[in-house]
Amino acid sequence: MGYNRQTAKVDSNHPQIVKELRKLKGITVRSVATIKNFLDVIVGYDGKNYLFEIKDPEKPPSQRKLTEGEKKFMDEWTGQADLALTTQDIIEKINYKHS
Repeated sequence: MGYNRQTAKVDSNHPQIVKELRKLKGITVRSVATIKNFLDVIVGYDGKNYLFEIKDPEKPPSQRKLTEGEKKFMDEWTGQADLALTTQDIIEKINYKHS
């Protein structure tokens, strides 16, 4: 028996952020936005994994709110999980050292 699943919506800046991160030496990134009640990307750098929910800074704050599922995940997750509006937000959070 199959199940019906809505297509996950990603913010308009999501593909660009993933593309920019993939150009940086030593970083791996996986877009996992299709996993319900999870975050948008997993970034690997310097032997560590980082979870990020990407929101569009062009949208008003009321449209950048976490969904109930995202909020629940971030509230319950005991590891690192952050919100990012730009590639720079992620670069700073992971303490990327340019080579």
